[in-house]
Amino acid sequence: MAGGHWAGAGRVCAARWLRGWLLAPAPPGARRAHAGAADRLQREYDVVVIGAGHNGLVAAAYLQRAGLRTAVLEKRHVLGGAAVTEEIVPGFKFSRASYLLSLLRPQIYTELELQRHGLRVFPRDPYSFTPLLEDGSPPRSLLLGNNRAQTQQQIAQFSQKDAQAYPEYEAFMESLVSALDPLLDAAPVDTAALGQGSLLQRLSALRSLCPLLRAGLALGRQLPRYYEVLTAPISKILDQWFESEPLKATLATDAVIGAMASPHTPGSGYVLLHHVMGELEGRRGAWGYVSGGMGALSHAIAHAAAARGAHIFAEKITFLELIPQEQLPKDFVQRIQQVDTRSPVTKINVAVDRLPSFLAAPNARDGQPLPHHQCSIHLNCEGTHLLHQAFTEATHGHPSSRPMIELCIPSALDSGLAPQGCHVVSLFTQYTPFVLAGGQHWDEQAKNAYADTVFDCIEAYAPGFKASVIGRDILTPPDLERIFGLPGGNIFHGGMSLDQLYFARPAPSYSGYRSPVPGLYLCGSGAHPGGGVMGAAGRNAAHVALQDFRHL
Repeated sequence: MAGGHWAGAGRVCAARWLRGWLLAPAPPGARRAHAGAADRLQREYDVVVIGAGHNGLVAAAYLQRAGLRTAVLEKRHVLGGAAVTEEIVPGFKFSRASYLLSLLRPQIYTELELQRHGLRVFPRDPYSFTPLLEDGSPPRSLLLGNNRAQTQQQIAQFSQKDAQAYPEYEAFMESLVSALDPLLDAAPVDTAALGQGSLLQRLSALRSLCPLLRAGLALGRQLPRYYEVLTAPISKILDQWFESEPLKATLATDAVIGAMASPHTPGSGYVLLHHVMGELEGRRGAWGYVSGGMGALSHAIAHAAAARGAHIFAEKITFLELIPQEQLPKDFVQRIQQVDTRSPVTKINVAVDRLPSFLAAPNARDGQPLPHHQCSIHLNCEGTHLLHQAFTEATHGHPSSRPMIELCIPSALDSGLAPQGCHVVSLFTQYTPFVLAGGQHWDEQAKNAYADTVFDCIEAYAPGFKASVIGRDILTPPDLERIFGLPGGNIFHGGMSLDQLYFARPAPSYSGYRSPVPGLYLCGSGAHPGGGVMGAAGRNAAHVALQDFRHL
C-alpha cells in the first residue's frame, strides 16, 4: 500500500505515484507463525505498507486491527510523510509541511482511539485574520470566527449587505458538504463491474452506488446550485453572495490553496468545498493545531498500529523501481503520465524571537499572543484581483511579486514549540512554478530572492518582522517533491480538479484502490477522496484489501 499527504517506482511520472502502496495479503496457506522482536524486520508479513505517510499508517492500523501481520517501510528517518514535526532551527519545532488539522475523518479518531494514543488538538477561534494595506488610519482588518454577531460586525465594516448574507452562505456551503460526506468513506462506484462480471460482482457494484444515491437525495432541489459550485470559477459563486473584496478574497483562498489555479479558474469551487468539509471536536469546518506539531498526529496513528502488533521501520529504501513500466497496462501508464501535478506552493518555516505586530492590530505591551495571532493570517488578500495577478505571473514562469501568503503561528497556542518568548511561523505561499522562466531551475539564489520578496510583503503589514527572524527553511515545489515525495510538489498528490476526482482518481477504471497489479493497492492521497490530512484513502483502501483477503 502507499500513503502520504501533501509517491517510488517505475519510470517517468508513474514512479511518483507509487509511494504509499499496500502489498496485498498472502494466501492463508503461505502464512507462518511470526516470532522475534518487533524492531527487527522479519522474513514474512501478510501485508507490507510502503511509505509511512499518515494514510499509510492509517491503513496499517486498520489491517493490523483486523488480524493481518503488517509491516510499514518508510525511506525517511521520520514518520508521517508530510505530516511531520522537525527541529530545523535548534529549539524550534516546525510542522514542516502540512501544518493544520481539520479533515481527518471522525471515524479514524474514534476507531483508532487516537486520543488514548496521545493526540491533542488546539482548536482556533477566531480562525481567519485579513489585515489590509490602505491609507486609512488605523488600517482596517477582517476577523472571522465562530461568534456570529462579532463576525457579522467585522464584515459590516465593508458591507452591511454582506454581513447579513454571510450566515446564509455558511449554511448553504454546509449543506453541500453534508451531502458530500457519504462519498468520502467508501470506494467510488465500480463502473466496470456494473456492465460486466459475475452476478455477485454486479450486485456488489450496485451496493457501491448507495453513497452516491444518498448524496443526490441529500442535495434534492439544490442539485443545480451544487453543480454550479463544482464547475464554476469560485469568483462567480462569491460574486453571487457578496460585494466586498476583502471578504471574497479571504474566502477564495480556500478555493486556490495548493492549486495552480486562479479564483477565475472553472472548477475552483470544489477545492473550497474540500477545505471546509472537515470538522474538529464536532464543529464543522473548524481547524486547529496539533499539540507538538503535525508529527504528533502521525505518531498517534503509528502508536495505534504498533499497539496491535504492526512493525514500523524508518530509513528503509524499498525499491528503486517499484513497478517496471512494462508490467503495467499501457492505458494506465498513459493516464498516470497525464496527471496534472503542477504545484504553486512554496512553504517557508521561520523561527522568530517575537510575535509579528500588525499595523492593523498592534501587539500588547506584554508581548503576549492576541486572538488574531492564532488565526490563518491572510496577506495580499485585499481583493481577488491580487490572487489572479499572482497566479498569472506564475503561469509565465515567474514567482509572484506579491504572493498570496497564509501566515500561521502555532506557538501562539502551543508554547512548547519554541523557546520562551520566541515563536514558530508557518508561511504557506503561492504562486511559484516548478520550473522558472527560460527553463531555469531553483537554486539557492532564486529561493532566497523569493523568500526575501515574501518577507518584504510581511514587513509592509507588520513592520519589524524581518528583524525578528532567527532562521528560515525554504521549500519550493522541487524541494517538496524531493523531500516528501509529493509529485511535482503538489500537496494533494495530483490536482483536485474535477477531471481528477472520484471515478478518475488516479485514473479511470482504477479508482477503487486496486492497481493493475494484483495484490497492490493505492492508499495515498493520489486515490479517492484526495489530498489533505484526511486518512480516508488509507482507511478505505484497507477495507478493500480486507474484502479481497476474505475471498482468497
